[in-house]
Amino acid sequence: MMLIRRNLGVTLVELIVVIAITGIVAAAVALFIRRPVEGYADAARRAALTDEADTALRRITRDLRLALPNSVRVDGSGKFVEYIETTGGGRYRAELDSGGGGNPLDFTAADTTFDVLGPMPTLAAGNGIVVYNLYSTGTTSNAYFGDNRANYSSVSAPTITITAVTSLPFPAPSPGKRFHVVSGPVTYGCVGSQLLRYSGYAYNAAQVAPPVGATTTAVLAANVNTGPSGCQFVYSANALTESIGTVSMVLQIDSLAASGATEKVRMFQQAQVSNLP
Repeated sequence: MMLIRRNLGVTLVELIVVIAITGIVAAAVALFIRRPVEGYADAARRAALTDEADTALRRITRDLRLALPNSVRVDGSGKFVEYIETTGGGRYRAELDSGGGGNPLDFTAADTTFDVLGPMPTLAAGNGIVVYNLYSTGTTSNAYFGDNRANYSSVSAPTITITAVTSLPFPAPSPGKRFHVVSGPVTYGCVGSQLLRYSGYAYNAAQVAPPVGATTTAVLAANVNTGPSGCQFVYSANALTESIGTVSMVLQIDSLAASGATEKVRMFQQAQVSNLP
């Protein structure tokens, strides 16, 4: 007897059925995992926006704590805050010692040298010496104007030699016999959709926003909201006590989500500024 062997295989109908079932299963799986995946992407995007805004505000806060007393000022638009950066300080000799020696700082004549009492601060080329800064505007006791600021020239411990910027003597002595070492003005401001840090420019008696001639411009945050309240600085002098002011900062960063909607992160922070000259 002869046995007839049949070739076994997959028919076209069976293949179509398998493809259809696979598609249904894939669609069901995709439906269940879509929301969690989108939620994860949204959370990651919000975290990145929050981190960007928080890092920028923390940087500004840290820098403002190094501001020369009474040097913080905000322009009329509220989008630029300027201050004079300090790198150190010390105490000057105000009187001769018991033996009649020493080199006190004279406030009645053009005195270009004085002794430092205590540790000598670190000074670098281009640094300035400021004594008793009281204002950020005007022509008296204003380091921006320069009547109480002198350029550092040389150090021969314990004596510092300075050169006048506008005129000497300094207008008024410090009650605490303190002087500050400054490196120059710094501005934080929002231009378009960017938060920028400007440095390396000349002192201006009146605030220029944005400053002209900055040698360094660093981007702290992008995608900043360009609306009137997307980037704001408000300075309150002596807001807490007679010697402490506050800078209030608002920063909003926007990002386009995958769904087409705009994600927004808005942060508010305050920085305390010492105004004790």
